[in-house]
Amino acid sequence: MGSGWFLLAVALLLLVWPWLEHPSLASRLPKAMTWPPTSLSDAQFQRPGAEHWFGTDVHGRDLLSRVLYGARISFLIGAVGAVVSLVIGVLWGAVAGYAGGRADSVLMRAVDVLYSLPNIIFVIVLIATLENPLKAWLSARQLNVSARLLLLFVGLGAISWLTMARIVRGQVVSLRARPFVDASRALGASHARILRRHILPNLYGIIITYLTLTVPSVLLYESFLSYLGLGIQPPQASLGSLMAEGAAQINPIRTYWWMILFPGLTLASALFALNLLGDGLRDAWDPRSASE
Repeated sequence: MGSGWFLLAVALLLLVWPWLEHPSLASRLPKAMTWPPTSLSDAQFQRPGAEHWFGTDVHGRDLLSRVLYGARISFLIGAVGAVVSLVIGVLWGAVAGYAGGRADSVLMRAVDVLYSLPNIIFVIVLIATLENPLKAWLSARQLNVSARLLLLFVGLGAISWLTMARIVRGQVVSLRARPFVDASRALGASHARILRRHILPNLYGIIITYLTLTVPSVLLYESFLSYLGLGIQPPQASLGSLMAEGAAQINPIRTYWWMILFPGLTLASALFALNLLGDGLRDAWDPRSASE
């Protein structure tokens, strides 16, 4: 419950933070809460203080606003990966488990083939191969959309649904032989209705639980790619790219510790809370734990 309230508070903060820059609100708030994330200044590498609670970076930008701006992008990518995992994974696994036989074998062998591909290498190759053609295609149609961001959505979404499909398939196989499914089939219900009304409602707990565990895995993938310079590019920012900027400023002469500490703490606390929430939901939806 604590992790759930923490994540809700973080989500509300990320949503309302851009509004704090509005002049009507900025005049009533501390100055440290009103800095734009892309505003440049001469206050490079300023330590955390009254005007900049998280300090500033190499370009004099406020790190607090940069961290919240980057967290919005990171959480957006995590949410997209979770939605893709929900839609494709549930449909794929439900059809494979309910159909059985040759259809089940073909669908799950496709999952095994995708599992054999190195996930990070797949996303890196996708970005390296398609970024320039996609950027040219978007420019020709005057679409102001980041090609790198779209490819991150596609690449991370393509690898996030495989485990969901396996989990759903295993549960559907165990449910399709239950008496209530046989009764519904004897009453003339179609296959789609049996899946929609009788089988999938029994999987909501497992689906929601694994969905909360999918978000941190996608966040880690995105942060790692951004840390390597293959994810979100400036002037945009994500938690991984902010950590990479902080790591680049570590040298034997002086260490600007706040540039890597605050993005790292934000990412670690979000991952910790998401995993705790997933564990709590798993215990809450598990009928065996409820009966003990």
